[in-house]
Amino acid sequence: MQKRPDSSAAEAFRRLATRPLGPGGPGKTPRTGRRGLSDPDPPDRPWRDGDAMNPCPTRRADPTALVVRSAPAVPTAAVLLLHGGRADGPEPPPALNLPALRMRPFAAAVTRAVRGRGVLIAEVRYRHRGWNGARADAARDAEAALGRLREQAGPVPVVLIGHSMGGRAALRAAGDPAVRGVVALAPWCPADEPVAHLGGRRLYLLHDETDRVTSARQSWEFVRRAREAGADAAGIPMPTGGHSMLRGADLWHRRAAELTAALLSHG
Repeated sequence: MQKRPDSSAAEAFRRLATRPLGPGGPGKTPRTGRRGLSDPDPPDRPWRDGDAMNPCPTRRADPTALVVRSAPAVPTAAVLLLHGGRADGPEPPPALNLPALRMRPFAAAVTRAVRGRGVLIAEVRYRHRGWNGARADAARDAEAALGRLREQAGPVPVVLIGHSMGGRAALRAAGDPAVRGVVALAPWCPADEPVAHLGGRRLYLLHDETDRVTSARQSWEFVRRAREAGADAAGIPMPTGGHSMLRGADLWHRRAAELTAALLSHG
């Protein structure tokens, strides 16, 4: 869930998003009523038959579900990133997608943190702009992406990193057997969000308590309920950043990358 950034915030998004990856390298929001912004990246080619590094050359990824950003010849693990969105938005996302661009520095930080460990880095591509009530479109797309990832890379352990609506989608999809843990950034955690499927999962919810778009208090309550359901869950207060995570961005990137690397290190 994201409010529309002003021009200076938009420029900051673009600056962060254009940093190189290195080697290998809501309608209305639930709290404020401000319009959200959730748009996937401009089209990016998925694996195709004949690609030299395609880990599964007889299959083709669904471009509406999964975009692989970098992959070793034989992945041993995977990280899947999910960007933010709207509460309501059944229309296809437009081409310009600042929330998806905002996740690029997280992808870069994770790539550096897991270099040499055979980790595939990919993004979920949404078919719709919003969550859309009981349809839970973003969660369905996350589940479809996990299926495509399994086809391409096999049954490797997966860490999900999601921001805002993407955090909610990651937590909802975390019941998949491949998911080892979730790093949720300023996630959207309504009071009735289910937790029964999270037993045995490691969850880290990062939130700045001054966030005016999604509620840190609801994140901490989600952590409490997830623990009762058997999850190893932790709430991590962030000192700054608001919802866009622009102030103190380097700390957000570094902490998310460190937590992801730690999750992949656990057996």
